[in-house]
Amino acid sequence: MTDYTSAKAVFESYLDNYDRENDKVRLKIVHTYGVVEQSSEIAERMGLSDEDVFLARIIALLHDIGRFEQLKRYDSFLPDTMDHAAYGVKVLFREGMIRRFLTEDRWDAVIETAIAKHSDFALEGIDDEKTLLHARIIRDADKLDNCRVKLEDPLETFMGAEAAEIGAAKITAKIRRDALGEKSILSSDRVTLMDYWISYLAYFYDLNFRESLDIAEENDYVHRLIHRISYTEPETADTMAELEYHLTEYVRHAKRTE
Repeated sequence: MTDYTSAKAVFESYLDNYDRENDKVRLKIVHTYGVVEQSSEIAERMGLSDEDVFLARIIALLHDIGRFEQLKRYDSFLPDTMDHAAYGVKVLFREGMIRRFLTEDRWDAVIETAIAKHSDFALEGIDDEKTLLHARIIRDADKLDNCRVKLEDPLETFMGAEAAEIGAAKITAKIRRDALGEKSILSSDRVTLMDYWISYLAYFYDLNFRESLDIAEENDYVHRLIHRISYTEPETADTMAELEYHLTEYVRHAKRTE
């Protein structure tokens, strides 16, 4: 099996096909390595084997490989422009690029499924224990690094608007109900800028492991994310105060996936 350093060198070579100076491409490169770090941290906190830690890192390295073509073609992260997970699976497993990263095919099925399902609304249809483990790890790691993205990167890059415009927007009734009801937000339900912002906060409800929730709590992600924006629309401000309480309690007390 190829070592991680060699796989990273192949990934860097792949990135040469894209404009590294583009803000969205740069964001996704940094995000990829952030997800590698988070996957490693989750796997190590769980006490997994060296093999599983390595596998978690490789899946993280490759999970968003389809994003770069999406940005090149459409300059957009929106799911209606391209299913980036499906495209990544196509390039890696239908066109054979995976052999540039790994010399043997022992874990191809695990890697393929984890990448294919990493951005699904809900994780379903996996019976194999090892595959389910890694599908859960990549989803958690992806969401945890997205917390960093939402804190550090310009709002204009991923929201298409400045903080003042977002904070002045209303929250639609369904999004409010779902967020306060501890539900993830379906992409197609989002209407306003605040709907989009809340959908990122609702990621916490989809974290699978107590270790992942611990990382979120240790980094104070709920408070820091909610207070990145000032909410000037009165109903929005009230909802965000209520949501901060709900999310804080959830992250603090939610149990580990068995």
